[in-house]
Amino acid sequence: MSSLERQSSSRSFRPSDDTDSRGSCSSLLICFSYCSSVICFPCAICLSIRVIQQYERAVIFRLGKVMREAAGPGLIFILPCIDDFRCIDMRTTSFDVPPQEVLSKDSVSVTVDAVIYFRVFDANKAVVNVENATMSTQLLGQTTLRNILGTKTLAELLSKRDQINFEMQQVLDKLTDAWGVKVERVDVKDVRLPKDMQRSMAAEAEAAREARAKVVAAEGEKKAAIALRDAAETIAGTPTALQLRYLQTLTTISAERNSTIVFPFPVDFMPFFPVKNFAAPKSKSPVRSNATSLREVKPTAKGDPSKSNAI
Repeated sequence: MSSLERQSSSRSFRPSDDTDSRGSCSSLLICFSYCSSVICFPCAICLSIRVIQQYERAVIFRLGKVMREAAGPGLIFILPCIDDFRCIDMRTTSFDVPPQEVLSKDSVSVTVDAVIYFRVFDANKAVVNVENATMSTQLLGQTTLRNILGTKTLAELLSKRDQINFEMQQVLDKLTDAWGVKVERVDVKDVRLPKDMQRSMAAEAEAAREARAKVVAAEGEKKAAIALRDAAETIAGTPTALQLRYLQTLTTISAERNSTIVFPFPVDFMPFFPVKNFAAPKSKSPVRSNATSLREVKPTAKGDPSKSNAI
């Protein structure tokens, strides 16, 4: 053990038993206090009895020396003019660490705030070893936050927050153990970046998203081209596949609610539909010539339409 550790351990709290050797003056004062309490019992009872709540502990000092263990909860007896006590709240409490300007490992200035949850587990240490356990824990939390975050990069601050919280909790719990304080949890609430850094990161993220979208689109086009190539090879190997595909398309078109559907019918399909004795019907009547003979029109009387000759 180093000399510094020996000095710190010697200065740390060592509870003393109330049965330790005392001077004759101390013993006389204690006996006098007991006798006074018995003689003036009706009045002394109001000064000697104290009520300690379930979540509190009382650190009793007798003639300036702390008792072995903290008293409570419930009723405790205090010797008038001899004993003094301080009540310590044992419940878990929290405080917000003010926003701290931190320079990260990669030289980026960020503003970070956190919340720390702690409780007192040893009332004697919290009273004897430190003047104000709550204030000391708060100040220690601020310095620990700056020290630990200064060793992290910006990417670690944004992505490894749980690991940072656990590391801070372990460091603070070890440092506050001598004060009788147990640090239960540390949470980094917010990491704020400068405005220009936010714009740069937003532009970088947008470029990354566009690049991923282009890669996905290219992969889709590649797969579609491969599928079309396979389909073309399959159709080329089977002569009837194209005709079947054409008929399937016609079926899809006719499924719609159309009264009339006009579609071309390739002549190449005729060999697949054999028809016997397919010939054009013969006409029984001779075909009239389109030529029109003109007959001479004789002049008729004016105004007599019945005698006009037609062409």
